Amino acid sequence: MFENCCGQYLENNQKAPTALALMRSRYSAYASHKADYLLETTYISERKYYSKTEILKWATANKWQRLEILSFTENTVEFKAYFLDSDNKLQVHYEFSTFKFENSEWFYVDGKFE
Repeated sequence: MFENCCGQYLENNQKAPTALALMRSRYSAYASHKADYLLETTYISERKYYSKTEILKWATANKWQRLEILSFTENTVEFKAYFLDSDNKLQVHYEFSTFKFENSEWFYVDGKFE
């Protein structure tokens, strides 16, 4: 299933065809510690706010359990990401993410968190 869904974007250099597909692939990138992919799929003007070190720190500190899509439009995705923290306690990351389509490619721009 991973190969048919997010694997093709993470490992085969295919571009996600929708914001939703990009969101799913970015969740998989966190779960599989693919920081380079996360940086590459972040909109260029926003990349300065992220570092590979910090992404890996967050990604590896948690055990990612599942992604729940709450709603989506062409360029937004509202979701919950469930994970176990370093104390093995279940946590929920809520985000309303915005994406931009430019040069035939989707990018993550930013998110509103709760």
